[in-house]
Amino acid sequence: MQVMDELRADRLMWIFGTGRSGSTWLASMMGDMAGGRLWNEPLVGKLFGDFHSGARPKSLRSKNFVMADAYRQAWLEGIRLFVLRITASRFPGAAEGDWIVVKEPNGSVGAPYLAAAFPRSALVLLIRDPRDVAASAMDRHSPGGGAYEWRKSEGSVRDRASRNPDAFIEGQAKRYMRNVGAAKRAYEAHEGPKVMVRYEDLRADTLGTMRRVYSTLGIPTDEQELPRVVKKHAWENISEEKKGRGKFHRKAKPGGWREDLTPHQARSVEKITAPLLREFYGVESER
Repeated sequence: MQVMDELRADRLMWIFGTGRSGSTWLASMMGDMAGGRLWNEPLVGKLFGDFHSGARPKSLRSKNFVMADAYRQAWLEGIRLFVLRITASRFPGAAEGDWIVVKEPNGSVGAPYLAAAFPRSALVLLIRDPRDVAASAMDRHSPGGGAYEWRKSEGSVRDRASRNPDAFIEGQAKRYMRNVGAAKRAYEAHEGPKVMVRYEDLRADTLGTMRRVYSTLGIPTDEQELPRVVKKHAWENISEEKKGRGKFHRKAKPGGWREDLTPHQARSVEKITAPLLREFYGVESER
């Protein structure tokens, strides 16, 4: 069983970042490759990340806290066993060489723990301009947006988007920093194969970027299959009724935030996400 665990652990491919960053597109392409199996948002990172990050500082030093720093190696092994057992149940027919592509943007707060628990798995850090992420989230949660109807019973999200859009945008920027910040820490510390992808590069040259991703991760691909998968999932091949304002597939237009955010909202996002905007996009926020 230990040998099989090692093999399965080596075939996990984590996609971390944040929501509304193109993770569905990227994961769908990777899951559609030969030997790919897509696991769509298990939220295992959120399960352990929210719990650990929400603990009081003194709890981390307490011998009673289940995820205390003193027991880090033990609970990392527990996370590893938990994920492997669920993976085996979720994909009972997976062949030994299959890749389990784990789309986990909304569980990225736990990325450092998952990366540490699986030091030999593949890790993809997906980045998108936080201003576009915030604008996309605003559209998603506004009346007519894709998330609006099923969140009517959860009025707090809807109300923040429609009644106080400035506060909603600020909250999205803080969420971006939390998720992408954690994903970045996991990426920097990860010992296994890893690659960083910017959504903007993926949109501008999808095939070239996908080739770089697989090459960097050391995963061989069929030169005929990759173009086929890229074409199948291209924005241009999504039916018109499934894309546009208020739809899950909204714009696929880098820089579209200029049309969607007010100057005040854009400055708010830039100020909150300044460290990451500067590192990944060379943008200096106005103080």
